Amino acid sequence: MAFGKSHRDPYASSVGQLIEKATFAGVQTEDWGQFMHICDIINTTQDGPKDAVKALKKRISKNYNHKEIQLTLSLIDMCMQNCGPSFQSLIVKKEFIKDSLVKLLDPKYTLPLDIQNRILNFIKCWSQGFPGGVDVSEVKEVYLDLLKKGVQFPSSDAEAPTARQETSLTPPASVPTAPALSSVIPPRNSTITLVPEQIGKLHSELDMVKMNVRVMSAILMENTPGSENHEDLELLQKLYKTCREMQERIMDLLVVVENEDVTVELIQVNEDLNNAILGYERFIRNQQRLLEQHTNQMEATNTTSEPSAPSCELLDLSPSTLMSMATQGELSNVNSQLSNLSK
Repeated sequence: MAFGKSHRDPYASSVGQLIEKATFAGVQTEDWGQFMHICDIINTTQDGPKDAVKALKKRISKNYNHKEIQLTLSLIDMCMQNCGPSFQSLIVKKEFIKDSLVKLLDPKYTLPLDIQNRILNFIKCWSQGFPGGVDVSEVKEVYLDLLKKGVQFPSSDAEAPTARQETSLTPPASVPTAPALSSVIPPRNSTITLVPEQIGKLHSELDMVKMNVRVMSAILMENTPGSENHEDLELLQKLYKTCREMQERIMDLLVVVENEDVTVELIQVNEDLNNAILGYERFIRNQQRLLEQHTNQMEATNTTSEPSAPSCELLDLSPSTLMSMATQGELSNVNSQLSNLSK
C-alpha cells in the first residue's frame, strides 16, 4: 500500500499507482510501454481488473484537465484491446459508461471536439460486442439512449472505404415516395419480439434504405457545389426527404425491438443514414456559400463599371459665369474710355 493513502483510495493498489502516474498531466505524451505493463498487471492479478477500473474512474470523474482525460482515454483504449473479458465487462457497465464517460460530455468540461468524438466512438464500438461473451447490454442501452436524444456519433474509419467503393453506383430513375419500415412499428411505450416473417420483411425494407443511402452518397461524390447537375440536385432533395423519414422510423424501431441482431443492424443503418444526411447538408451549405460569393462579386463588378459623372471643369455655362464674363467686358470698356479722357 502506498504511504499516506487509505486502502479505500483507488490509487492505493499497485495498478492504481501506475495508472495515477501514467495519466498525470505532467506526462508529456502516452507511455505505451507503461500502458502495456498496466495491461499485464490487469491480466495476471486477481483484483487487477476491479482495481484498474476504480482508478480509471477516479481519474476522469469531475476532472477538468483535458490532458489527463486524453491520457486516460488512451489507456482505456489500450486496455480494452489487450485485456480480457473480466476487465472489459466492468468497463461496459452503465456505472462506468454513464456515470463517468458520458458525464464528461457535459459542456461545463469544455472538452475539445476530438476528445468528445473519441468518447462517443468508444460507446458506439463497445455496444457492438466483444469476443468472449462480454455482456454489452448496458452500454448498448446507453448508446440507444444517446441516439434518442439526438446525439450524433462520429463515423468510424472502417466506414470510409465502403463509402468510396459505392460511388460507382448508378442512381435510379425514381425515389420511393413513402418510407419503408412502417409495417412493423407498434404503438409507443411497448416492445415487440419479431417473428421470422417480420424479420425477413424488415431486412428487405432495410435493403431499400441502404440502396437509397448508396445512391445519395454516389450523387454527392459525383457533383461539386456550384457546378452540380440540375437533375441530380432534384433527386438529392427527394432522397434527403425520404432518408429523413426513414431515419425517424428506424429510431422508433430501436426503442421497441428486442431482437439483438436486428438492433445491431438498425444501429448500423441509422449510422449510414446519418452520414448521408450530414453529407447532403454540408453540400447545401457549400452551395449556398458559393452562391453568396458569386452574388457579392457581381455587385462589386457592377459598382466599379458605372460611368462617372461628367467633369464640370470642361465648360461652365452657368448664368453666374456668363454674367461674370459680361461684367468683365463692360469693365474693360469703361477703363478704356477713362484712359482716353485722361489724355
